[in-house]
Amino acid sequence: MSDDVYQFTVTTEDGKTYSLDKFRGRPMIIVNTATKCGFAPQFSDLEKIYQTYQEQGLVILGFPSNQFKQELDSSHEAAQACQLTYGVTFPMHQLIAVNGKNTDPLFKYLKKNADSPLGTTIKWNFTKFLVNREGQVIKRFAPKTNPADMIPDIKRVVDQTV
Repeated sequence: MSDDVYQFTVTTEDGKTYSLDKFRGRPMIIVNTATKCGFAPQFSDLEKIYQTYQEQGLVILGFPSNQFKQELDSSHEAAQACQLTYGVTFPMHQLIAVNGKNTDPLFKYLKKNADSPLGTTIKWNFTKFLVNREGQVIKRFAPKTNPADMIPDIKRVVDQTV
């Protein structure tokens, strides 16, 4: 098994399963989200970044989680809220667990492979992981980190050639 994010399969909010391998060679931001979280306005900031850098290959993937009791009851409702309230066009996925025994395998990998002083537990919604074009986690950003503050790191990854 490879040691990158491409080994994982994820499921969109409407139930379609796909391999992250489809994004091979593209930088990614993977974020756990919640529509009722105080950080939910970050959806708008993430969407601006997506619109700015998607032509250069950037993909943003949102994974709603209700582990902090701030998400709607279904993946579909959460995705609709993101689209209607914040104009989100980047892919949203099924509700997942980001901590505990039922942690989604992708998030186990992200937490383990992010060289971060934030530790291996996700403390809150909107923890963001930046992944380079080789599928390696290069940085973890705290929930309170404004997505605009991530732009220098995003530019470095977007400008990197494979």
